[in-house]
Amino acid sequence: MAQLTLLKDPTDLFPQVENALLDPNGLLAIGGQISTERLTNAYAQGIFPWYNEGEPIMWWSPNPRCVLETTQFHISRSFSRFLKKRPYRVTINSVFSDVINHCAQPRAYEKETWINPAIIDAYTELHHQGRAHSIEVWHHDRLVGGIYGIFVANTFCGESMFSLMPNASKTGLYALSCWLKHRDIKYIDCQIPNPHLISLGASEITRREFVEHLSNNGKPDVRKKLDWTPQEIAYE
Repeated sequence: MAQLTLLKDPTDLFPQVENALLDPNGLLAIGGQISTERLTNAYAQGIFPWYNEGEPIMWWSPNPRCVLETTQFHISRSFSRFLKKRPYRVTINSVFSDVINHCAQPRAYEKETWINPAIIDAYTELHHQGRAHSIEVWHHDRLVGGIYGIFVANTFCGESMFSLMPNASKTGLYALSCWLKHRDIKYIDCQIPNPHLISLGASEITRREFVEHLSNNGKPDVRKKLDWTPQEIAYE
């Protein structure tokens, strides 16, 4: 039965994701705190935080869920021509702090950003713990695009990305997709669809399917098999 849960105590558990509201789609709980433990538990259950500065913390698990299957990244003709020029190089975990701070800057079409200091501090600590990761896009020695997110069991949960030059964030997402695909990782979690993500090949699956995928179908956690040390990555 859909109902909204108020998290009062730091030890309060999240309700079952099936309890999330239908309108707004996926709102599951309000309150609690942004801590590394809380975030780790949330992502493992298919839950993520999303709220604006000055609002209570809101936790979401929408149905359906938007995902980008790493084998299904759509490359348009124009993007294919762009990639052949190799204008950028892409790295992993080289400057996480720079990436999340760039992502925190308000967009031209938005007055506010949900990536506040508490979010930055918590995800940076998760990065130090080896759970949160960044993808950086460089034009010569200048950082021009990037993505950050959390890797959970078998899925990269993308949180935000930024772009300072044409196709920079798209190149970063494509490079990440290639890197994960070659390591048999199926999904990049995009949370909520938008026309840009759909144009890149993202699709929607049911929340149940997504949560079952996160459980890895009873198979071992694959995080230890991935090398997230700072490195440059190739893209096709």
